[in-house]
Amino acid sequence: MNTSARIVPVQIAHIRRTPIDHRFSYRGLTWLVDIDDLPSLPIGLRGLSRFVPADHFSEPARAGQSLRDRLNEAVRARGFVAPTGRVLALTSPRVGGYTFNPLSVFWCHDRSGALEYVIAEVHNTYGGRHCYVVHTDHDGRASVGKEFYVSPFNDVEGEYRLRLPEPTAAGEVALAVVLDQAGQSPFVATMSGVAQPATVPTVLRAQLAAPLAPLVVALRIRIQGLRLWARGLPIVPRPPGPRTPDSRPPDSEREATR
Repeated sequence: MNTSARIVPVQIAHIRRTPIDHRFSYRGLTWLVDIDDLPSLPIGLRGLSRFVPADHFSEPARAGQSLRDRLNEAVRARGFVAPTGRVLALTSPRVGGYTFNPLSVFWCHDRSGALEYVIAEVHNTYGGRHCYVVHTDHDGRASVGKEFYVSPFNDVEGEYRLRLPEPTAAGEVALAVVLDQAGQSPFVATMSGVAQPATVPTVLRAQLAAPLAPLVVALRIRIQGLRLWARGLPIVPRPPGPRTPDSRPPDSEREATR
């Protein structure tokens, strides 16, 4: 498998503080890939990992589109210039024909190699997708207004405080998403892990440690939702669609970094 891709076994934690304290964590599996050099496993193993451009971004898919094509359309639709350099993505492929990416992150660089901006793409369990394009500070931090319905227990209000630093030279990944609403932080999600070269043996070992990871993650999220509902947490009705994306460039006040 001739690729620059790396596989990242991760630990994911969800913390809900109010109105009910509820916390859980689980193992997951994601990849670090150059979007122009997506990996392909040998025939016979491709069911364990297959990257499909149409699995990302909400713009209608067209035949022959690459992942970069779709990313470029998405950022231009929000008033940003398409990245001119390397784009490193943290995302999960299809496993057994199924994929679920609660959060994918794209670090977009210019021709000189400098980071231009970061895309945080969110998928919910209803099949919806939405991406936030932000400028991060030297610690990988940014803030952005919430625009997308994710959890049935949170409305589309408030602000996300994001920590999305690029993976370190040693392959360390450490991300965090904090939801701020009315001066409180009712929800926090973190993801951490260390990347490994994506060889056939490491892929097989990772699949044994976290088999059918996208499907298992989706099931776990639904089970935790049922537990919250059983404990009396009220459900917030789902709006008909996401709010209109803000097309202003990232130096607007709403996207100012912290």
